[in-house]
Amino acid sequence: MLTIDSFTIDLREYLGDDQVEQVITAYGFAESAHKGQKRKSGEKYINHPLAVAAILSEMHMDHQCLMAALLHDVLEDTGVPKHMLAQKFDEEVADLVDGVSKLRNMFQTRAEAQAENFQKMTLAMAKDIRVILVKIADRLHNMRTIDYLEPERKKRVAKETLEIYAPIANRLGMNNIRIEFEELGFKALYPLRSDMIGKAVRRARGNRKEVVSKVLASIEACLKQDSLEADVFGREKHLYSIYDKMRSKRRSFAEIMDVYAFRIIAESVDDCYRILGAVHNLYKPVAGRFKDYIAIPKANGYQSLHTTLFGMHGIPIEIQIRTFEMEMVANNGIAGHWLYKANDESSSGSHKRAREWMKGLLEIQQSAGNSLEFIENVKIDLFPDEVYVFSPRGDIYDFVQGSTPVDFAYAVHTDIGNTCVACRIDRRFAPLSATLESGQTIEIVTAPGAQPNPAWLSFVITGKARSGIRHALKNQQLNESVSLGRRLLERTLNVEDSSIDDIDPDQLEKVLTDRNLTSFDELLEAIGLGNQMAYVITRILLANKEELVSQPLSQQPFAIMGTEGLVVTYAKCCKPIPGDPILGHISAGKGIVIHTDSCRNMHDLREKPDETMSVRWDPEVDQDFSVELRIELEHVKGIIAVLASTITNADANVERINMDERDAKLSTVNIVFSVRDRVHLAHVIKRLRTIRVISKILRARS
Repeated sequence: MLTIDSFTIDLREYLGDDQVEQVITAYGFAESAHKGQKRKSGEKYINHPLAVAAILSEMHMDHQCLMAALLHDVLEDTGVPKHMLAQKFDEEVADLVDGVSKLRNMFQTRAEAQAENFQKMTLAMAKDIRVILVKIADRLHNMRTIDYLEPERKKRVAKETLEIYAPIANRLGMNNIRIEFEELGFKALYPLRSDMIGKAVRRARGNRKEVVSKVLASIEACLKQDSLEADVFGREKHLYSIYDKMRSKRRSFAEIMDVYAFRIIAESVDDCYRILGAVHNLYKPVAGRFKDYIAIPKANGYQSLHTTLFGMHGIPIEIQIRTFEMEMVANNGIAGHWLYKANDESSSGSHKRAREWMKGLLEIQQSAGNSLEFIENVKIDLFPDEVYVFSPRGDIYDFVQGSTPVDFAYAVHTDIGNTCVACRIDRRFAPLSATLESGQTIEIVTAPGAQPNPAWLSFVITGKARSGIRHALKNQQLNESVSLGRRLLERTLNVEDSSIDDIDPDQLEKVLTDRNLTSFDELLEAIGLGNQMAYVITRILLANKEELVSQPLSQQPFAIMGTEGLVVTYAKCCKPIPGDPILGHISAGKGIVIHTDSCRNMHDLREKPDETMSVRWDPEVDQDFSVELRIELEHVKGIIAVLASTITNADANVERINMDERDAKLSTVNIVFSVRDRVHLAHVIKRLRTIRVISKILRARS
């Protein structure tokens, strides 16, 4: 059983006497604070923080981190205030303990509270990553003793361990801890599946022993022949990884167990590549299965050469080749060779990558609209299947599989993402929605004043891009709603022979107070978004005026210019275009939705004057609008191409074409394209009528 005496013997191997004494003092303080407290197992509570500190000592963490581990439950469970820890020890230890305490109730309440706790964890990680290392060690010991928990809580703890803690350990390169999290979590969450796969593995191990020893001997003989020094050993497959591959890749147990895995640990990087050549001479490599993670490390700092070979009798052999240092980093990640200070210029490898990841998390946190949006974005980043691409200068960027040039733009800098208008992939122009592939060189074309397109949200993958786009769109909507609100209020005030400049400050203050608003811009935003009615606000602002116009203000036409942005939208049901008689529907939170005057969706709304407003097209509208035609025609070969070219030649842009066959001869084609106004539409229809096979053209209405 672990005691403070056996613990300190281990500490003296890498810490100074003065530092060990400080750790012993922290233990004494924690033991006194937790006196009388018991764990679910019935043992003294102090055994838990001591076990957490022991896990961290195996990683050779510094004395302050070990002290924080010993004290990590003191603030929450014993009522000792933070300032007392700062006085007794120091501010840094107190901050670490406080950071860990704030994470105590992660994911234990409703979704919003869970996400807020996750945000706290991220902030604490960014300030000092030792906070999350203590939390990971705390969770690891809790998982080792999870059998003492009641079944429901046991499953909840196991689930969050698999969903959050294992991916974070993986992101920080802590492979040994990730594997233990997955094995313990799998056993607790799915005990029957774990037991069944475990028995199958034990049965298969006996059959595999002879093959493993033969392959091992042949690899060792091959290396000896080439005078290459290295340690070779077989890798055991873990139960959860077997289960995960069976489930995600739809493979049978036999298919997964038919692959034999080996690891070769070499002295130097040069030796790694020499060994790769040797094993490729020994057995034939499988095409397309070689990965060089030494030249281009994974996002968590992992480095290794991966190759798959056809072994004796054609059995597949997976081999990992790396140095001793890479092995240490692969197993312990950021704790493999520890550096603490965020501003330390020597920080490199897994440390640098972990800090870059956390910096990215902070940026996401600052721009996320709410905690749920934040945790959605971070969970995406916790499950990477990497793609590596290059900037024009040769910098390497790693992305999740399926990422796009827009994801790349935001990874370089948020401002580049916000002003992105086009991209080149390997010097050729490509769509912004194109999927990135490893080895490509990506160049982003920007334009001053450009803004993100809401459609980007449908294809971006990374959390940073998603949150950056949403943040920019919110700012864009804010500016546009304030501008629209100003126009709407000015219009209603003008009807009363007044203007914004004539507003009585006292009346304005009353309006703001009654509606819990803090500024005039906030009021204008609310009007622009349709949350406040301009004519209602006008009547309150002009309450002291003796006579107000009796005509309903909603009947004064409001000019639609087409440049209002996100706060004026055009209904998809009737697709209004300039020249159509139109009516505005004031939709709370969206602004004004423009419908055609004859749209059936407006029939009921006409009876609600507070939700509709009279609108007209501004004579200077200069924008393209979508319109849909339903065309009945005889089905002949190549007709779709004829229709598309006819519309394009009429200076309209085709967006979508759908075709339905009514019978063997007749078909109905629905075409969506963009025009400037009704005159332009009439010109397109006139061109289409020259096509002989067309029998009827109708403007489609949903």
